[in-house]
Amino acid sequence: MESSQRVIRRSLIFSTLLQILVGISLLLLGYVLVRQNLSQERLSRWPWKLQLLDVQSATTALLGTVGALFARAQYARSIRPSLGYFGRVTSGMAPRRKLTWACFILNGGQDVAIVADVAYQVRFTSSARAVATVEAEVWISGSDVVGTLTGHRLVAGADFAIDIYGAGRPLPPQVMTLMGWFTQRAMSQLEHVYVRVRVVDRVGDVHERIIDLLKNADRTPVRANVPPF
Repeated sequence: MESSQRVIRRSLIFSTLLQILVGISLLLLGYVLVRQNLSQERLSRWPWKLQLLDVQSATTALLGTVGALFARAQYARSIRPSLGYFGRVTSGMAPRRKLTWACFILNGGQDVAIVADVAYQVRFTSSARAVATVEAEVWISGSDVVGTLTGHRLVAGADFAIDIYGAGRPLPPQVMTLMGWFTQRAMSQLEHVYVRVRVVDRVGDVHERIIDLLKNADRTPVRANVPPF
């Protein structure tokens, strides 16, 4: 289920429109080149009697649009977010200083990313699975995932916490942001908690990554990890 980061949608204005302009420029250049090699008799007929551009202008238009497309791609690559995550055992989040597994998201890029959507999937262990469990392939909202966990007698704020992200929340570069934590009791019932994070970068591209909050989790922690930051 986990996935590496991928682009799921390009900006309509800053990407798709440029690609359309490149296609139009290529068609214009092809039309001009074909028209230039036709006889005078053929030039008197439609559509060849219509002179749109000369060869030099059509070539300039094509080079300009292709150059703009490459410049856009290079800029998008330089500012794209790099979504990663990090988990560790902590002792200061749950009541009575219970040890918890906490998972953080990190934007390792050089520019801020804006959250577009966050959705969750919960997979319970076979011993904790109930008939009322949400279907495995259904993505649910943050409030729904809290309701699903509390429906299995887990207490929000005591056994687990999910930091619910809303659309428009910025993910600053090089900053750890908490996504949630789980106690040993919660982890005994949970096999996976998947989070699908979608963010928008400065040029309007939408990036997606699916993260398992319990990947490599220490499910029977005995001591807290040294903070990495």
